[in-house]
Amino acid sequence: MADRAAVEELVRLQGERVRALKQQKASAEQIEEEVAKLLKLKAQLGPDEGKLKFVLKTPKGTRDYSPRQMAVREKVFAVIINCFKRHGAEVIDTPVFELKETLTGKYGEDSKLIYDLKDQGGELLSLRYDLTVPFARYLAMNKLTNIKRYHIAKVYRRDNPAMTRGRYREFYQCDFDIAGQFDPMIPDAECLKIMCEILSSLQLGDFLIKVNDRRILDGLFAICGVPDSKFRTICSSVDKLDKVSWEEVKNEMVGEKGLAPEVADRIGEYVLQHGGVSLVEQLLQDPKLSQNKQALEGLGDLKLLFEYLTLFGIANKISFDLSLARGLDYYTGVIYEAVLLQTPARAGEEPLGVGSVAAGGRYDGLVGMFDPKGRKVPCVGLSIGVERIFSIVEQRLEALEEKVRTTETQVLVASAQKKLLEERLKLVSELWDAGIKAELLYKKNPKLLNQLQYCEEAGIPLVAIIGEQELKDGVIKLRSVANREEVDVRREDLVEEIKKRTSQPHCIC
Repeated sequence: MADRAAVEELVRLQGERVRALKQQKASAEQIEEEVAKLLKLKAQLGPDEGKLKFVLKTPKGTRDYSPRQMAVREKVFAVIINCFKRHGAEVIDTPVFELKETLTGKYGEDSKLIYDLKDQGGELLSLRYDLTVPFARYLAMNKLTNIKRYHIAKVYRRDNPAMTRGRYREFYQCDFDIAGQFDPMIPDAECLKIMCEILSSLQLGDFLIKVNDRRILDGLFAICGVPDSKFRTICSSVDKLDKVSWEEVKNEMVGEKGLAPEVADRIGEYVLQHGGVSLVEQLLQDPKLSQNKQALEGLGDLKLLFEYLTLFGIANKISFDLSLARGLDYYTGVIYEAVLLQTPARAGEEPLGVGSVAAGGRYDGLVGMFDPKGRKVPCVGLSIGVERIFSIVEQRLEALEEKVRTTETQVLVASAQKKLLEERLKLVSELWDAGIKAELLYKKNPKLLNQLQYCEEAGIPLVAIIGEQELKDGVIKLRSVANREEVDVRREDLVEEIKKRTSQPHCIC
């Protein structure tokens, strides 16, 4: 290997010498002589030198998933889908790319993160940025005014990836949305209940769901003196308060976005507050905020929302947080975001948020943007941040050095003697036809020890062993891999016995 590296270096240097001679317009004989030397050196590298060299890697912000990682993902997805179905949701799918104009102008400052595709026969296309805008397009196109749906699919963002924290350019979103005209806050409360159910089922640790309302923010900006044209851009600054200090946010508002310092200070008096229903009631009495119609509507709805959340038994998981802004342009009412809490270092300290794992809100105007007559379909929904959740579960499994099963095989069909391949094939076929997940080793005469070792490595719980005596007696020897106990089971009872022994539910990890 070292010799090859030395020759490669000589090839590089000789190549530079040939190029230099050509630039200096040296004589043809001299160039020819040096080229011959170069070819001689290249010949020493062997026949693979002429092959195209490329780096084997996935594109930036993407990754492959091993069978172990996929096993974890499937279990997480199962918990989420079971919850969505428990709440009566139907499932839909939409194309991975949309017309560019469908996505344009829906994401505020994040629009720059949309992946545009090259012109394909007259249509300007973009990869979908989320699942909400395609859902709104789907409703308008099909003239639907009422649906409760979930959608799990990949979305794409030209973001700066932080892969250890579960932030990618290609990632899954798990969305649940309720579209239709209903009485205030009942669907919104159910969305928050679903968030709590999923995060509790996944056992990720303690969490908190921050809640605010876009109308309260807009009213707050109005009474503080923010010009209408700056509402959305100031909103995106406020949304950074969970990551940076108020001073940094204020500097951005004043220095970069041209807001008057006294206006920024007035905003600061409000957006640094958080609490429960008592804060809602306090702000309803605020002499300035209560005079704003939008803010008053938002506060009234939040008060009602907290009543329903109390009935659902989850009010203790919810915090009214005036700094929550959610940067997306399409939100019109209640907005929310779930964060995992880190145990405080010292007693008396507040738990720290370690990252958003779910978010959502109400968007009553989005469908109307696509409808030719501007007909609105009120919608509210949530999105589970599964990539972040996968990262947390994977890290936990690695820390515990826990073994994860990557197959669901219930039984391995094995033989104790030689020349029993035909019998193994017949039995495994019977089991497959009966719906049993079964395997056999692809060897004519495998050793019994090798078959048992395979079961231990793959986590297969049972072995169905065929031998000459068992064939005569019309039984199969069923062996438990965990405790090595063996029992003879009549062939006609084997399927039921395997089902009985492998019916226990498995946890996520």
